[in-house]
Amino acid sequence: MNLKRLSIIAALLLLAACGSTGSKDSAPKNAPDVSSVPNAVPRDEPRSKYGNPAHYEVFGKRYYTLKSSRGYHEKGIASWYGKKFHGRRTSSGETYDMYAMTAAHKTLPLPSYVEVTNLTNGRKVIVKVNDRGPFHGNRLIDLSYSAATQLGIIGHGTGMVEIRAISNGQVAATPVTERDETRRSTGPVGLYLQVGAFSTAHSADQLKAKLQHDIGDAIFIIPLQKPSGNLYRVRIGPLANVEYGDSLASRLLDLGYNESHIVVE
Repeated sequence: MNLKRLSIIAALLLLAACGSTGSKDSAPKNAPDVSSVPNAVPRDEPRSKYGNPAHYEVFGKRYYTLKSSRGYHEKGIASWYGKKFHGRRTSSGETYDMYAMTAAHKTLPLPSYVEVTNLTNGRKVIVKVNDRGPFHGNRLIDLSYSAATQLGIIGHGTGMVEIRAISNGQVAATPVTERDETRRSTGPVGLYLQVGAFSTAHSADQLKAKLQHDIGDAIFIIPLQKPSGNLYRVRIGPLANVEYGDSLASRLLDLGYNESHIVVE
């Protein structure tokens, strides 16, 4: 791919993506009842011509598009977008419809299909990922108005979710037709701010000591055993809510901690 074409694609992605850029969005006035809007149905589709560059940059940060959604499984913070972007072109070239079951993601191939579970109340939806975003550092996925409403995160603005990629033929294994029975808590969920991860305990201890000097929050180290060796993750938390996590991440950035991000476990 030549540089000129790559630049054009990156520009189109930036213009089309929902990207939580901090500008105000809103829910529709006199919105219809979207509780019965059906889930997206996974099907085999050609990839978007302009939505899948090998990499692209937004606000100075580079993102790498995954070659496949197969096996993708992650927890994080979901946000939503609505009236402001309704009717605009998405990064895949489709028109954004806030009443459809769709979503935006920074790295999944366009299109992809994912099951999204609200970890607070157990609600599940299946959405088609057809857009890029959100470009707020601590958000994992941006949901359409209908999807966010069915998951119960519209009022809060954000929610802790689990995302699992699915493909054609997998829907039957997911109890999406029994959402009323699954609308319950999935158990305790923790919200943390991870400030660093190291291959040695000594480096993690050094960062912990520095953080303890700079802030008053609880800081701890969580080891993770990997085939390549142990990983020592330095985290702050549990956090009271997403808003506090955002505020703390911004404060840490001002203090020179550039790698912090919210973790849901």
